[in-house]
Amino acid sequence: MTTPEPPLRAERERLVQKIRSLGELSPDEENALRALPMRVKELRDGDDIVREGDRPSVSCLVLNGFVCRYKLVSEGRRQILAFHTPGDIPDLQTLHLSVMDHNLGALAPSKVGFIEHTYLHNLVREFPNIGHLFWRDTLIDAAIFREWMVGIGRRNAHQRIAHLTCEMYLRFKAVGLTTDHHYPFPATQTEIGDALGLTVVHVNRVLRDLRDDGLVTIDRTGVHITNWEDLAALGEFDPLYLHQDRSVSA
Repeated sequence: MTTPEPPLRAERERLVQKIRSLGELSPDEENALRALPMRVKELRDGDDIVREGDRPSVSCLVLNGFVCRYKLVSEGRRQILAFHTPGDIPDLQTLHLSVMDHNLGALAPSKVGFIEHTYLHNLVREFPNIGHLFWRDTLIDAAIFREWMVGIGRRNAHQRIAHLTCEMYLRFKAVGLTTDHHYPFPATQTEIGDALGLTVVHVNRVLRDLRDDGLVTIDRTGVHITNWEDLAALGEFDPLYLHQDRSVSA
């Protein structure tokens, strides 16, 4: 009988999987990513990781759970700018931008690893290809921002939610967290609305319609896509903007 991997080792491996989905890594580069020193912290749902105005000296790797970028506007209203899955380093920009211009917080009980900037700078000096792939990752983040902007500005509510569920499926699949067409998605209907510019009532109505049409079901266990082709067609979903390795497909 084989011994299960220690949880942290398995969770660290998602960073390798994520970076490998962006381009080729040598065995030495993979081992260097696995060996990054980090301070691990457990987060509760709603905990902030870093806040607007902070000057962090570390970046965080999402080891487990679900994280978002967000901004607060008047009266405490929130706009979610991005969702982040295990394997993501959502604040890589702090290597070069000293002040945070948005917040980063957990949307579910999560585990993150804080990596000192010194270690990351040393890593990319020793392994320039990893630096290239980190840069590629930040460019893909920008591509996702552009796609979300198009969705909020030009897609109706059914299309926005269909598009988001397709996107998140491929992003979870890239780090080995899907089974068939099911993946964990702990965001609430309020949080989906905060990301897509919709009211909770509207989100609830659309999810009911998509379920009744046999396309997708979202519940406490996650997202179950029951008809990928029609869901992707409804959301006008083209995965080009994710720039993933060809092996990551529906």
